[in-house]
Amino acid sequence: MTDDRQRRFPAAHEDMQMADGVPDTPQTRAPAYRLAFDDREFLCRDELRPVRLQLELLKTQMVLDERGIESTIVMFGGARIRPSEDNGDVAEGIAKMSKYYEEARKFAKIMTEKSMRSYGREDVIVTGGGPGVMEAGNRGASEAGGASIGLNIVLPHEQAPNEYVTPELCFNFHYFAIRKMHFLMRAKAICVFPGGFGTLDEMFESLTLIQTGRMDPVPFLLFGREYWDEVINWQALCRAGTISPSDLDLFQYVETADEAIEAIQRSR
Repeated sequence: MTDDRQRRFPAAHEDMQMADGVPDTPQTRAPAYRLAFDDREFLCRDELRPVRLQLELLKTQMVLDERGIESTIVMFGGARIRPSEDNGDVAEGIAKMSKYYEEARKFAKIMTEKSMRSYGREDVIVTGGGPGVMEAGNRGASEAGGASIGLNIVLPHEQAPNEYVTPELCFNFHYFAIRKMHFLMRAKAICVFPGGFGTLDEMFESLTLIQTGRMDPVPFLLFGREYWDEVINWQALCRAGTISPSDLDLFQYVETADEAIEAIQRSR
C-alpha cells in the first residue's frame, strides 16, 4: 500500500526520525540498537550480500517503472574513445577511433528524436554512464532534447558519470551482474562500438543470452567490421565447432549511425 490514507503503521522514514530523537544513553548509542535498515555497517556485512543484490535490482527497476520507460536502446563501447578535438595526447590507434564517438553521438541523437514521439518511453538510450562511447551516447540524447539512462559502476579509475546523463536516470552499481541485467531487461536493440575488456564482456554475455534462448532476439549491431574481424576470429570459432555457422546471424555489422537506424527499422 502506498496511499497514506490506507497506512496503519508508521512509515520507515518516520521511525528513523523518531529513533534519532531518543535520549542519548549507552544503550541507544550501541550498534545493536540501530534500526536494521538504517545501519550501514550492518547492511555492508558479508551475510547481507543477497539483500544488497536485491536492493540494486529493485532500485533501478522501480525508478525506471515510475518514469514510464518501457524499452531501451543499449549502447556498449570503449571508455577511452574520444572526440577528435580531444585527441592531442592519445595513442594513434585510439585517435583513429574518434569516428565512432561521432557516430555514437549521431546515432543516439536520431534515436532520441524518434523516442520523443512516444513521449520518451520507448527506445530510450542507455549507456554505462562513463566517458568515451558512453558519453557520446548520452550526449547525443541530450542534444536531441531527450532523456537518457546511465548505469555507472564504482571503479577505481572512473568515479563520476559523464555530464550528459539525465540526473534522475543516473544510477550507480556495486555488482556488475545486476548492472548487466538492467542493460538487457528492456533492450529493443543492442549496439556495440569498439572497446576493450568491458565491452567484450558485455557483448559476449548479451550474445550468449540470445544464442541460448534466454533472451529474445533483438537487432544486434557491431559498429566497425574491420575492428571486430581483427579482434575476434569468428570463422575460427566456426571451424573449431565451438559455435554454429548460424550463430553468426545473431549479429550484423554497420559502419554508420544511418546504417544502424535503418537496420533497427527493418527489424520492426
